[in-house]
Amino acid sequence: MCYYNGQKVSHDEFIRLKILEKAACDFNFLDKDLSVGFSYDLNAVIVPVPGQNDFDIVQMEWGFIPGYLRTRQDVKNMRFGYKDAKGQYRPPITTLNAIGEEVIKPGKMFREAGLHRRCLVLSSGFFEWRHVFPINQRTGELLKKSVTYPYYITLKDKSYFYMAGIWQPWVDKETGEMVNTFAIVTTAANKLMEQVHNTKKRMPTILDDELAYEWIFGDLTEERITELATTQYPAELMTACTIEKEFRQSLEPTKAFEYEDLPALELHI
Repeated sequence: MCYYNGQKVSHDEFIRLKILEKAACDFNFLDKDLSVGFSYDLNAVIVPVPGQNDFDIVQMEWGFIPGYLRTRQDVKNMRFGYKDAKGQYRPPITTLNAIGEEVIKPGKMFREAGLHRRCLVLSSGFFEWRHVFPINQRTGELLKKSVTYPYYITLKDKSYFYMAGIWQPWVDKETGEMVNTFAIVTTAANKLMEQVHNTKKRMPTILDDELAYEWIFGDLTEERITELATTQYPAELMTACTIEKEFRQSLEPTKAFEYEDLPALELHI
């Protein structure tokens, strides 16, 4: 899954993306090397302007809030878990990602958003963990507990790209707080990502320029929505490098770092 993302876009690139001559200082939220999903912070999202063949870039809270939740306390309970009136622990439900294969299935939380509120999430690169099982030096067998290594994944020759997303407006029924929230759509891992994210073997749904345009502007059938939601970006156009395990506390979270004890990826793209 994708729970860590980067949104560092230079002012020149942003202006080219927006195709508008506007003061670069108006968009100073595009300066994050690392955005942690579990912080539920604001992130840059591209949404179509209603009734126009145009789009805008806005900030939304990462973490889709379903409409049936009434208050921020309900949201907190969903995101972090809680004990109910009987003292039974209810585990958290994570809505940072939406499974592309299921996003518009009847009865699913994300269906209406997938049908009517599709967006693009800007990314300069995302982060994922690879699980490696060390060899027991005494027995020669694999240990049962894995060691995790973080990777930073980008696209070759692209400083930023688009992830498919869906968004949801939400209102706190007690305070009147209004917020727009989103989830990143994910799909099955390609040949590179199935080695990096080698437990769940998922990856964000990355769309090229043409498919990104279709995702937010197209009058799509349900079949086409699912096709786009499960698009698998070509592995040969992506690159992945290891970074420090403490990257979340680093001033340079995307800086490459090599591990002597880490087996190389089998597929060299």
